[in-house]
Amino acid sequence: MSQNSDHKAAGADSPILIVPYMWIGDFVRVHSVVRLLKARWPDRPIDLITSSLCAPILDYLPGVRTGIVADLPRRRLPFGQYLELAQRLKAERYGTALVMPRTWKSALAPFLAGIPERIGFAGEGRFLLINDMRWGERKLERMIDCFGALALPKNAVLPKDWPLPDIDVPAAEIEAWRARNGLSGGRPVVAFAPGAVGPGKAWPPEHYAELARRLAADGCEIWVLGGPQERQIAEKLCGIGGESVRNLTGNDLRNAILALRSADVAVTNDSGLMHIAAAIGTPTVAIFGPTSPRLWAPLNPLAAIIEPPGQFANIKDRSTSGVDVGRVHDAVRAALPQKLTTGTNVS
Repeated sequence: MSQNSDHKAAGADSPILIVPYMWIGDFVRVHSVVRLLKARWPDRPIDLITSSLCAPILDYLPGVRTGIVADLPRRRLPFGQYLELAQRLKAERYGTALVMPRTWKSALAPFLAGIPERIGFAGEGRFLLINDMRWGERKLERMIDCFGALALPKNAVLPKDWPLPDIDVPAAEIEAWRARNGLSGGRPVVAFAPGAVGPGKAWPPEHYAELARRLAADGCEIWVLGGPQERQIAEKLCGIGGESVRNLTGNDLRNAILALRSADVAVTNDSGLMHIAAAIGTPTVAIFGPTSPRLWAPLNPLAAIIEPPGQFANIKDRSTSGVDVGRVHDAVRAALPQKLTTGTNVS
């Protein structure tokens, strides 16, 4: 793919395998790469290796043929599992593999499968495993630039703008989901995604609780989304908001995808669900603390980005706890102009 000879060797219609990071937000970012690859080679099917957690996302990403589920442990090397995965990959006759993580383990199965073109950045001593080695990853600040560079010819100038991720959820699936969950509609719906990975990134539960009080008074319905770790805050919010709050947390990411597509506005931390909501096109109010929106916000536009006030010598010292509830409330109201006519913009 990096040269005409490479593309010929891989086969003009041979499938492409993407080995992504197994984080929800990165799975969404990778759709920019899928769209770029499909524009260059529309006849080449594109598959992704995925975890069980992230697999539901792939059902809604146009241009992705399928996901290869492989729940491999991070801190050990079960060689038999890698051999089994390699056999599955070999059967698909991939011509190219884009290996996005820098670890040697991430490149092992594509190597064992004999995929002829294996593209990746220089990493953990994997010069044998990667045969189209790229350099300069550390000079790229954004993850999307690192991902996208692997889909372009070697040393290509990166574009200013990448294709936007697009999560496409069929309307019929939304209707069936709402019916199963007894969600009749009528009131404006605000989805809360209170989960986050890393200290300082999660807006405090008491802030979400106060926002739930205010939105319930505005006549909104609140859906709380996330995994089992968010169940406790969801139950607390249900106790505060009563019938206005629904606990939709659970183990299935598909449930959160459908909820975010069905909601009118989403309130999220810097998290995977933020990326899903933005790629769906749901107006999203994103709360940032110790991470930079310039580097980590979705490529898709957001309704509002809200950060703690003040100056910090190190952005990692910031915490979302400094974000005032009133600012978030105003941002949500502004994102619902057709349904809440007294909304104001965040200053």
